[in-house]
Amino acid sequence: MRDAAATAGLEAELVHPGDLTPHDVAAWRALQAAEPAFASPLLGVEFAQAVGAVRADARVAIFRRGGRAIGYLAHHRRPGGFARPIGAPFCDYHALISAADAALGAGEALQAARLGALRLTGLIDPFDSFGEAVKTRMPSHRIVLGGTSGAYLDALWASSGNRLKNYRRYRRSLEKAAGPIRVVGDDRDPQAFERLLAWKSEQFERTGLHDFLAVPWAAALMRGLFTNRTEAFGGQMLSLYAGGKLVAAHFGARQGGWFHPWISAFDPDLRPHSPGTVHQVEAIGAMTELGLTTYDLGPGEDHWKSQFTNENDEVGAGLAIAPNFAGAIARSSDRLWTLPPLRGAAVFGRVRNRLDQIAALELTLGGRMQGAAYALTTQRRRQWAA
Repeated sequence: MRDAAATAGLEAELVHPGDLTPHDVAAWRALQAAEPAFASPLLGVEFAQAVGAVRADARVAIFRRGGRAIGYLAHHRRPGGFARPIGAPFCDYHALISAADAALGAGEALQAARLGALRLTGLIDPFDSFGEAVKTRMPSHRIVLGGTSGAYLDALWASSGNRLKNYRRYRRSLEKAAGPIRVVGDDRDPQAFERLLAWKSEQFERTGLHDFLAVPWAAALMRGLFTNRTEAFGGQMLSLYAGGKLVAAHFGARQGGWFHPWISAFDPDLRPHSPGTVHQVEAIGAMTELGLTTYDLGPGEDHWKSQFTNENDEVGAGLAIAPNFAGAIARSSDRLWTLPPLRGAAVFGRVRNRLDQIAALELTLGGRMQGAAYALTTQRRRQWAA
């Protein structure tokens, strides 16, 4: 499926990710490789294609000037000219993949692609294409090896003696409760994978969060990435076993030496023994052997992430608007959340974020209504969740 439009010399061709030509794929990869800020696996063509395999509304806008491809914007086309980043809400990072000299503004790009607005949630924008559309920024957390895993851990312990003492105490406690520990860096056991998903769903139920693993397309994406892996891209599960039993794991996307986990969970029966902390330390220790140079814990204000990471870049959030009628409607709707008494109210900010995530996950009106009702009824549970 291919569709083309032109705006003031800028041409935009709309393609389902599964219909990208080998030339499209090669050009996208070249643009990604040329800019270090685009190195995340979530910004690669392979991720867009994996999402496209489970979402019919996935599209890539290919921007050209004078016949030359200067940018790629992977997105979901929703009703009313509204777009979300490809794979939302799993796209912790998203971007308009472009050349440094493209001089491609977000407004003209959206208009050429016949879109009114694009929700920004984890924007990477090295060329400032989105400008004032970014309203808030949040830190992203990465473990980036400059040398070996061992050297990284040595530096981590040197920065805090208590951190090392706590880790040793947690490890002893876990081994006493469950047995000797070992790391499996590329766990391909389907039963272990299903156990990880079950733990995550139990966590969602306990904390009152929307269970994305109960959404068919999201579950299909995760299982597809776990099953189908190439040398260039795929899902990876990094597991911690104790006494021969899975006790904690991370699962996410890997491209080259960059690992970006989405699912992090552990055996709830072992919670008193901090298996999550032990897993993170052991995972760092395994990075060199696994050929990993970047372990990306994603954006957010989580304090535990900063205890392990050494790079904290920023990503942007907001709403990019096209200079057209659909954009004007999107701007008006977005401004409703900034009116008194909603403006500045933390609880409304949290509710808005949850509803936006539900809207990205659920593709039917019924699913969104059920998700919204659940979010509102479990708000108190979220406040008291452990």
